[in-house]
Amino acid sequence: MSGPTRRHRAPRPLALLAASLVLALAGCSLGAPDETESGESPNLPTPSASPSAPGGSAEDDGVGVQVLVKNLQVPWGVAFLPDGNALVTERDTRRILRITPGGRATPVQTITEAYSGGEGGLLGISVSPKYATDKTVFIYYTTRTDNRIASLRLGEDPVPIVTGIPVSGIHNGGRLAFGPDGYLYAGTGDASERGRSQDLKSLGGKILRMTMAGKAAPGNPYPNSLVWSRGHRNVQGLAWDSKKRLWATEFGQNQWDEVNLITKGGNYGWPTVEGKGNDQRYTDPVVTWATDEASPSGAVIVGSNLLVAALKGERLWVVTLDPESGKVVGEPRAILQNKYGRLRTVVSAPDGSVWVATSNRDGRGDPTVDDDRILRIIPPGSSGVDVI
Repeated sequence: MSGPTRRHRAPRPLALLAASLVLALAGCSLGAPDETESGESPNLPTPSASPSAPGGSAEDDGVGVQVLVKNLQVPWGVAFLPDGNALVTERDTRRILRITPGGRATPVQTITEAYSGGEGGLLGISVSPKYATDKTVFIYYTTRTDNRIASLRLGEDPVPIVTGIPVSGIHNGGRLAFGPDGYLYAGTGDASERGRSQDLKSLGGKILRMTMAGKAAPGNPYPNSLVWSRGHRNVQGLAWDSKKRLWATEFGQNQWDEVNLITKGGNYGWPTVEGKGNDQRYTDPVVTWATDEASPSGAVIVGSNLLVAALKGERLWVVTLDPESGKVVGEPRAILQNKYGRLRTVVSAPDGSVWVATSNRDGRGDPTVDDDRILRIIPPGSSGVDVI
């Protein structure tokens, strides 16, 4: 899908798909907790779809899209600092970049302890809710012997707080995010051995919940265990809604990719069940997609919508949720389909826009000369009205 399939189209009138991405971006405060609780939101200018913006901009599916940064190498994690700048990890180079709201990228440091191979490398990043005082971020990365989570003061060596997460060439998980409860959550993968997902002694195939020291958080379902939920194959998306409910994306094998509503101690069925199994021992997913439509990675909730970045599906899924019940309203809608290639990460920025990172240089994509990119999604028009 190289060439014309990913080029911007000329702006067109707001139509049906504008309603499909009702991004409620203006005035929305439901970004991932590590992006909104780390300090006061800066007073940033409202994004615009001006042709003079970095990389140019256009209107796709009725949504303003700006290419904020070009020529990155597999950007994986994105987290915002209190000053409005973003920290972005590159999986294979193992670099952390600082990216300004205007699109200027500056290398901060390389995590030399990380090992990049297959799906591993420098993966998730999250900013401490107390960053204004502790100056700490958290990173998830692969070594030759394990996946691990470390605390980091920028420019210094990382300090591992969790080690021994299973490692493989595939299914390394890697997403980090602070929940509204102030604890750090991590999505892990089964690292190609299915049995780990059900084994409570293994950190693989789980969602983990921990203190900033890497200890089991108070209230975890299993004594002295980091495990919050199990039965996962490979979790790369974590997001909370306005009722503090946790949603997670999960890669299926050959049939069904999933969005799950995560509960304390929940068992989501892998490897016995892929997709909906109607087995009372396991919690069924809320949304499923055929694997060629998704391969869901990053996720964020904006307003009443869950946005899911799809790799193989090369699109951004919009799943509308009822704010009170959490039930899915209508059918998920796809936007940006086949325009920018594989989409890895989606986050809410402090200025009300949404940033999306592509993953076309990860060995499975078809990169253009500009890849990889970070896109900024902007609501159409200048009135700031709801657009999801």
